[in-house]
Amino acid sequence: MKAVFQTDQGKVRPHNEDAGGVFINLDGNRLAVVADGMGGHRAGDVASEMTLSQLKQEWEASKGITTAGDAEKWLMEQISKVNGMLFDHAANHLECDGMGTTIVAAIATDSFLTMAHIGDSRGYILNESGFTQITEDHSLVNELVKTGQISKEDAEHHPRKNVLLRALGTERIVEMDIKTITFEEGDILLLCSDGLSNKVSENEMADILGNDTDLNEKASTLIQLANEYGGEDNITLAIVEFSGNSKGDQ
Repeated sequence: MKAVFQTDQGKVRPHNEDAGGVFINLDGNRLAVVADGMGGHRAGDVASEMTLSQLKQEWEASKGITTAGDAEKWLMEQISKVNGMLFDHAANHLECDGMGTTIVAAIATDSFLTMAHIGDSRGYILNESGFTQITEDHSLVNELVKTGQISKEDAEHHPRKNVLLRALGTERIVEMDIKTITFEEGDILLLCSDGLSNKVSENEMADILGNDTDLNEKASTLIQLANEYGGEDNITLAIVEFSGNSKGDQ
């Protein structure tokens, strides 16, 4: 298993409100996380950093997550705990009122991949079936597409594209999507904030992930491309590649 995490402020935003990383637990399994913070003056980065810090701490101390059921339970419990922490923090700190964050998080083992997400940060898989978006955006525009009110092409340039229907930390109780898929030799997982997915096409992502360069170069190329296309948002991504059964790989 190999993994890389990169984040970039982009070319317009005054600071980076994204956070993320790839962490290893006591059994050698990986947790990849991308969180895109929002709300209030500098409160977005508070939300994303609190989320990341809590999940990192809990994951690095965890063990015995051997089944998809274990992984789904862990993500459900830990993300719900973070949601409560963020909601309480915002309620007790006026400068953080209204803060929240998207989250996409994936547990990667030698036999399966379990992913949870809230908001419009995305998860993709490149495997023998092609390049596929695993997550479904919790956004107003995606609901309009699903109900046939606008086309997928219209959605790309819709003026309310950034309106989220769900975010972590903005309500006392939050609903998340969780799913498990097989993870096999040669498969590549991409998690990213909308700073990447709003700029770089799926065909471009697939081409870059599928080329012969190492993971760091793939990640840098994706970020560079998003910046070339305008870089109006922070750009954050994590890539996990299933390359053999050695859990000692980085």
